[in-house]
Amino acid sequence: MPATIFLHLAADAPDKPAPGAPCNGCGICCSLDTCPPGRLRFWQKQGPCPALSWSINDRRYYCGLLSEPGRHIPHPQRLTPLLRALLRRWIAAGSGCDSTASLLTAPS
Repeated sequence: MPATIFLHLAADAPDKPAPGAPCNGCGICCSLDTCPPGRLRFWQKQGPCPALSWSINDRRYYCGLLSEPGRHIPHPQRLTPLLRALLRRWIAAGSGCDSTASLLTAPS
């Protein structure tokens, strides 16, 4: 039987999409595991990823490595577009949800 892990996510975060469906910013994948670039940057294998950031306005989670790379990875600003492109490819951003986590919600 799989282990039960409790995640503390924003109450108004979107529901997890089906595997393969477009990412909707639910935050579940990054709360469970740290992606390869996050592992290198933060020296951790399991989540929650320190770069996971909540947008109050958009009511969704974003990858801080992509949305604010200068905050998490020191680099010359002129390299930001290249860094974003490399990170986007490395984490397969835009490829669809790859989380197979089964979710139970806490009673309200």
